[in-house]
Amino acid sequence: MKIAITGKGGVGKTTFSSMLSRMFANDGYRVVAVDADPDANLALALGFPKEVYDSIVPISEMKNFVSDRTAASIGSFGKMFKLNPKVDDIPENFCKEYNGVRLLTLGTVDSGGSGCVCPEHVLLKRLCSHLILQNKDVVVMDMEAGIEHLGRGTAESVDAFIVVVEPGERSLQTYRKVKKLGNDIGVKKVFVVGNKIRNKEDEEFIISNLEDGESLGFIYYNQDVINSDRSNQSPYDTSEETRNQVKAIQQQLMKLQNL
Repeated sequence: MKIAITGKGGVGKTTFSSMLSRMFANDGYRVVAVDADPDANLALALGFPKEVYDSIVPISEMKNFVSDRTAASIGSFGKMFKLNPKVDDIPENFCKEYNGVRLLTLGTVDSGGSGCVCPEHVLLKRLCSHLILQNKDVVVMDMEAGIEHLGRGTAESVDAFIVVVEPGERSLQTYRKVKKLGNDIGVKKVFVVGNKIRNKEDEEFIISNLEDGESLGFIYYNQDVINSDRSNQSPYDTSEETRNQVKAIQQQLMKLQNL
């Protein structure tokens, strides 16, 4: 199962990514959680101790390592470098593990956007391709509001794109953009999880903006989950009610994937 989770900033996609990762791990799966959001805080949501969190260096910031793998001199952007760097050993060597989940933090490329062709960008894309196409573990990718780290062939092989939305038009607009972007590169399975739901009216508002079969379920607003960030706890450990809601979403996802 390879899952890419995205959504507008602040909708709770990192919370959902962390809980889904923990859920699969507790079910006995080997799980790699990938923090592909420039605002990297998946480690905190997974409940990593502060000393472990502080020791994490994103792959894109390992300048010497990037230089070694791509054969590019540090700072020599625009010159020739390898387009197929070795990446298969990166998960084993650089993942941090806690609560049964192995975390890999990608980082971002500050100097370029979607059209950036630089050593860091090439390495991250190659790594994502390996995780999706060749890695045998469950992979849960916490993305930014888009699919920046995924190339066409890699994105097509993701089992599901999940857009986390709030019951509001701006959040649903992000869902529509992600769906269009996915369709443009051949991604057919785009699902939605409604978060911070207050009542049935919120559920109905979201469903009314989706096509049949796109909704995986809903997570209701829970102050205990909100407060988990203050106490540096994983939201997975703070609320049985929310765990049960995420479990239902996981089961629906696996049902739709015939697993």
